[in-house]
Amino acid sequence: MIAAGGALLVAFASDLGGWLQQLLADGLRFDRHALDDPSQMVERLAALVLRMLAVVVPLGLVMSAVALAAGVAAGGWNWTLKPLAPKFSGLNPIAGLGRMVSKQHLATTLKACLLALVLGAIGAFWLRAHVAEFADALTRPLPVAIAHTLDAMVGGLALLALALGVFAAVDVPLQRKLMLDRLKMSHQELKQEHKEVEGNGEVKAKVRARMREIIRRRMIAAVPGADLVVMNPTHYAVALKYDDATMAAPRVVAKGADLLALRIRDIAREAKVPVLEAPPLARALYAHAEVDQEIPGPLFSAVAQVLAYVYQLRAAMAGRGAMPAGLPDLAVPADMDPHAGRAA
Repeated sequence: MIAAGGALLVAFASDLGGWLQQLLADGLRFDRHALDDPSQMVERLAALVLRMLAVVVPLGLVMSAVALAAGVAAGGWNWTLKPLAPKFSGLNPIAGLGRMVSKQHLATTLKACLLALVLGAIGAFWLRAHVAEFADALTRPLPVAIAHTLDAMVGGLALLALALGVFAAVDVPLQRKLMLDRLKMSHQELKQEHKEVEGNGEVKAKVRARMREIIRRRMIAAVPGADLVVMNPTHYAVALKYDDATMAAPRVVAKGADLLALRIRDIAREAKVPVLEAPPLARALYAHAEVDQEIPGPLFSAVAQVLAYVYQLRAAMAGRGAMPAGLPDLAVPADMDPHAGRAA
């Protein structure tokens, strides 16, 4: 902004010199009528002020536009009225004292003091070197003195603009880095944000545990109504049910591993549901079938063999047929058994 103002002064130095001369001459010129009527002095003062504003306001607008463009170039455009809102917390002296002694404000104060010291030193040395030129202006006619003073000020403005440019070249990248560092979240803030976005992990874990418990209870309650339970022989247990009137294929009503598998077996035996040991089929069903879903198509044949065996066994126990010789070899595809390769 200072550089832009200096450039405008240099570009319009001659015009400004003539304008200042005319403004000063008009301000010092008065006649007897003005002394007799003080209201004329007020009118002349208002006219002179308007003539001065006609030059000063455009200069101020140009410098303001340059300052705005510099701010946008340094930090981007952020349109907000928040800084204009009243902050009554700023009236609290205790909070203000805390802000004054904060690390950020102390650094800003030291930076401002350093800049003022540098600019003051440059101005002092420059004035000392050119004091004779300013004193010489007093001996010259007014138009020449004004032009001479403007020319002499150009060098000082150029030095100030150069010092500010060097300072900005160091300060702007530094402030950008500090701002990015302040925007970074701590580990605790990251955890809090994750909780707000994804939900509390502990609560979600409890919800999942509760859902698993509900599913487990529902499966246990469905075991007595199953047609048979296939086991391996203690690690996996899968309960199946088939009703040709309502189902297109057998469904899995319960499945479990380890302790849950033993629990399914015990409940099935209490409910007199047949429990068959068919390790490949039990492993395949546990791995590829979901509860309350139909069994996969590749396992239809093996499950059909097991169901036929169970139906023959029930008919024999009811005295309506001969006892089956035993469970036949089941046609379980090797790629459906997760332990097939390990067994090989």
